[in-house]
Amino acid sequence: MKKEKKIQVRFAPSPTGHLHIGSLRVAIFNWLFARHHGGQYLLRVEDTDRERSKKEYTDSILEFLEWFGIDHDQEVVMQSARTDEHKKIIEQLLRDGKAYKCYCTPEEISERQKARDQYSDLFSMYDKHCRDRESTESEKPFVVRFKVPDNQKTISFNDLIRGTISFDVDQFDDFIIARSDGSPIYNLVVVVDDAHMQITHVVRGEDHISNTPKQIMLYRACGFPVPEFAHLPLILGPSGDKLSKRDAATAVLDYKKNGYLPDALFNYLVRLGWSHGDQEIFTKQELIDYFSLDHVGKKGAIFDPEKLNWLNGVYIREMDDSDLLNRIFADVLPDVKDKLSSWEQENILQLIGLYKDRVKTLKELADHLVLVHDGPQVFDPASVKKWITPETKKYLEELLKTVESVESFSESNVSNAIKGLCKQLEIKLVALAQPIRIALTGTSASPGIFALLALVGKQESVKRLSALMEHIG
Repeated sequence: MKKEKKIQVRFAPSPTGHLHIGSLRVAIFNWLFARHHGGQYLLRVEDTDRERSKKEYTDSILEFLEWFGIDHDQEVVMQSARTDEHKKIIEQLLRDGKAYKCYCTPEEISERQKARDQYSDLFSMYDKHCRDRESTESEKPFVVRFKVPDNQKTISFNDLIRGTISFDVDQFDDFIIARSDGSPIYNLVVVVDDAHMQITHVVRGEDHISNTPKQIMLYRACGFPVPEFAHLPLILGPSGDKLSKRDAATAVLDYKKNGYLPDALFNYLVRLGWSHGDQEIFTKQELIDYFSLDHVGKKGAIFDPEKLNWLNGVYIREMDDSDLLNRIFADVLPDVKDKLSSWEQENILQLIGLYKDRVKTLKELADHLVLVHDGPQVFDPASVKKWITPETKKYLEELLKTVESVESFSESNVSNAIKGLCKQLEIKLVALAQPIRIALTGTSASPGIFALLALVGKQESVKRLSALMEHIG
């Protein structure tokens, strides 16, 4: 029986910016595919763009992959460290007659194209001018072009998501594999590095489909095994176009700062184009167990911020309060710790317990913590208009006396005192509850007032109720 080769995949980001949400999904799908099949997930940093590649972006990408729990199985390969190997392959292709030096300038190519075709401005192909001629222009700059095979009409491959994809070879001119400064071109470099890393499956975005036939020709010319390919559909905005900053944040950094949990974002991005029945929420282990490229859709998936918010809220509600606080300190607002310094951690955790069911992000949660701690700077006009009546000031005057009379300012004692006052004044609790919420938080939407009053404390509660009375007056 033929022994199956061990699956080996790679994620290959370029450190020319922070990790993009679409790139993160590619990393996740590669990682899940490897883990599901007991294979290896490798990481290669494609940093050969010397002008745009920066170490800060490399560090940022590695940090975010770690934040998501996407671990790699071997040392990170830095593509720039392998330039000599890339150049050796180019020299080998030249010696084997599978590539050649081209001394034509862009202007010369353009002039010849115009002479042949008046519509050349629409589409330009190299005319193989230097393909078979001996050149004595040794001092003149040159690029290296790959000889597209003459004896082949089509390049076909079986995409593991889309099925058979074919290209006519005559669509391709003899494409460049090395620039005039000797630096290798992307398609050549990727092929050499994938062969070096023994990549068996290339799982990437559909925007790379057009590169695949060129790379297959290069694999074969170099004598390398051709990996299997799977091209993921792109993430789309509501308009059906490629996701842009107008539709939603595209940098993973923004989602971290805005308080999205890594497991929630991980779960959401997997479900964006992949399904397992009607199930929406998965543990990491379930995703590993169930993941298959067979269940990846062919069409682009619409990014829905509201659904992500809902899912993030689910994860927040299931998370331990102390873990949520640590996440806020680490990921969202590190200075919150200083802003809440006058409170004991127990009080902060109690407040998280009150608010966690009401928020979608940790940023919202952190804002509520600071607001309840500091008190409102303004009162929401809509809430004031709806809930403050001509009788409210009189009720608040009696409420202040009642609050000040509560000796042990616990939730139960405050509750008993205020309910007793409502009975005495012959009013419903809402007539006091909503003004109390406005006084404590600036708005009529908040958790239970008795728990909030107890957390804020007697002295601060009196201060805020007095401020509301002054505002009414």
